[in-house]
Amino acid sequence: VGHCHPDIVKAAHEQNQLLNTNSRYLHDNLVDYAERLSKTLPEKLCIFYFLNSGSEANDLALRLARQYTKHEDVIVLDHAYHGHLTSLIDISPYKFRNLEGQKEWVHVAPVPDTYRGLYREDHKDSVTAYADEVKNIIEYAHKRGRKIAAFFVESLPSVGGQIIPPAGYFQKVAEHVHKAGGVFIADEIQVGFGRVGKHFWAFQLQGEDFIPDIVTMGKPIGNGHPLACVATTKEIAEAFAATGVEYFNTFGGNPVSCAIGLAVLDVIEKEHLQAHATEVGNFLMKILKEQQIKHPIIGDVRGCGLFIGVDLIK
Repeated sequence: VGHCHPDIVKAAHEQNQLLNTNSRYLHDNLVDYAERLSKTLPEKLCIFYFLNSGSEANDLALRLARQYTKHEDVIVLDHAYHGHLTSLIDISPYKFRNLEGQKEWVHVAPVPDTYRGLYREDHKDSVTAYADEVKNIIEYAHKRGRKIAAFFVESLPSVGGQIIPPAGYFQKVAEHVHKAGGVFIADEIQVGFGRVGKHFWAFQLQGEDFIPDIVTMGKPIGNGHPLACVATTKEIAEAFAATGVEYFNTFGGNPVSCAIGLAVLDVIEKEHLQAHATEVGNFLMKILKEQQIKHPIIGDVRGCGLFIGVDLIK
């Protein structure tokens, strides 16, 4: 919502003067914030875990998926980046290719990029073709006696090149993943909270019939303040709790963080930032496309709201 937004600064300052405590102590802000956040998501995603960073959120999402499915393997998209913890470097081709390489429990699917990917705009059904790549990975993993815990994906791959997956791709992938006993994790850390304009969450661009099993959020949730969240279903949360080892995060969801989270949602609403992202994004796309006509080096201009990519080519 912008650098040092006065409403955010005020909310943080006021709550700081009252109380900041670890999350073993009950506080209304936590419940108020969870309720408010739940109104932006499909009803099925009704359990919230609060943490301090997007990396923590993605790490917890991995644990939830594995506990629920009792499987280990994870499918990710090529060039993906999901965070800086060891567990997340392992599922980030963008990082592990330059480090220790690919672990045997990690499977890399091609990015559903219809501009420079395997299947392009001229392909008769790029959605099915890209989803079938995931299906083939699952079949190959099963032949080797491995089992899929999750398909882990940014709703719009960002580090991978600001890619807009074709609508319907997630539905088809989810079908294959669910059939294999896995879950679908949507990483909204960079692309959630109205950035795509048309919708509050980027996964909603795929259509109303698509709901992930787990959604992770970070960065914008607290306008840069250390606040993050994992939203999931009752079934997944119950399987996680059944271990008897409760999830505890000392300062995840502390009163100050939640006051800031609430203030962020207020500002997004009050200042119509979602509509603003659409308007400014459309304007930017328009002038970038005008440049594309003039300059052969601009191969592709793609985007949604204020998530925009310009592909430069030789």
